[in-house]
Amino acid sequence: MPETPFTVELPDGSLKYCYSPSSVVRDYFTAGDTLRTDEFLRKARASLSEASNRVFAKFGFSCSSAASSLEEIEHWASALPPESTVRIHSI
Repeated sequence: MPETPFTVELPDGSLKYCYSPSSVVRDYFTAGDTLRTDEFLRKARASLSEASNRVFAKFGFSCSSAASSLEEIEHWASALPPESTVRIHSI
């Protein structure tokens, strides 16, 4: 269950670092993907929830880092219009 950081490029060109405790995010995102903000949020919620569940299954506790990462994503993504797009810069 290797941790997998990924970077998201916002519409203004700035980059946001994101963290996943599991490589499961690769099932949801690929470098170069361009997604509407609302679709990105849906996939981020699903992938980080699945990542946390994998940590729970292996260690018996949820991953607070996955929850924290999702909280940060939801914070900066909430400032973007849902129809704007973000790009997965790296993963």
